[in-house]
Amino acid sequence: MASIEKDIRTAIDLLTQSELVAIPTETVYGLAGNAFDAHAVAKIFEVKDRPTFDPLIVHTSSMDRLMDFVGEIPPNAQKLGRHFWPGPLTMIMKKMPVIPDLVSAGLPTVAVRVPNHPLTLQLLKNIDFPLAAPSANPFGYISPTTADHVNEQLGAKIKYILDGGSCRVGIESTIVSFENDETTVLRLGGCKIEDIESVIGKVKINLHNSSNPAAPGMLESHYAPEVPLVIGNIDNLVKENSDKKVGILSFYKEFRNVKPEHQFVLSGEADLEVAATRLFTGLRYLDALNLQLIITEYLPDEGLGRAINDRLTRAEIKRS
Repeated sequence: MASIEKDIRTAIDLLTQSELVAIPTETVYGLAGNAFDAHAVAKIFEVKDRPTFDPLIVHTSSMDRLMDFVGEIPPNAQKLGRHFWPGPLTMIMKKMPVIPDLVSAGLPTVAVRVPNHPLTLQLLKNIDFPLAAPSANPFGYISPTTADHVNEQLGAKIKYILDGGSCRVGIESTIVSFENDETTVLRLGGCKIEDIESVIGKVKINLHNSSNPAAPGMLESHYAPEVPLVIGNIDNLVKENSDKKVGILSFYKEFRNVKPEHQFVLSGEADLEVAATRLFTGLRYLDALNLQLIITEYLPDEGLGRAINDRLTRAEIKRS
């Protein structure tokens, strides 16, 4: 298994040798490699078993350092960066040739963000290259929000996990693009649409599920447990599946007809931000119980509830 430590120097040494390191962010843990090094980037795809048509997010320490690898920063991107970085917002910009095509899946653009985690920001400030870092889990599975989650899934394939504790936000970043001077949300995430619109005005929302994605996290089936998951009215679904061993992932209440230990409540106070931090932990907990079915429900479609519902919808899609 991988070493789990807080030593940034060890992480720097490995990254400069084209090795991979799992890093903490405020959203989820990332599987990081030198974004300028095609060999290191290829390892990311290999370790995750990730298809190479799915682009990666590149992480850096500040807006100023973007100019090392992007061609220009659109005006709305400058406004959003000043307001939300470091933070759970990823922006799509034109890339420079120093970013290998493997990072961007051959696209002329690259997804970039400044993560809001003190350890990873310190790491990024002390290296002279940005880090390509998708979530540190096997492709399509539940994203990791602790170092132990990473070790359970990828510990046999990487050497080092930088331990930054539990992720504060718990779901991936929101992704926006600026094509044709129009700001478009491509993926819902930890930065609320309402907050984005308070800075730059109304935005377009284009959440295509795609087999040829323009940004990370847009594939139809993603974030999925091994146990099948179904979304709807929990009481009705429990009755309809009374012949199965089921678990429940609920927003704020428990249900009588299922064992308490087979239930995971996201937030007893019905707090969407708390629910977001516990979503992937809850899915992992239920996935480990040898169930036949996970039953869940949509949350209020506002704030972070939108992003949670997006993750649940993608988790419901059956694997072929």
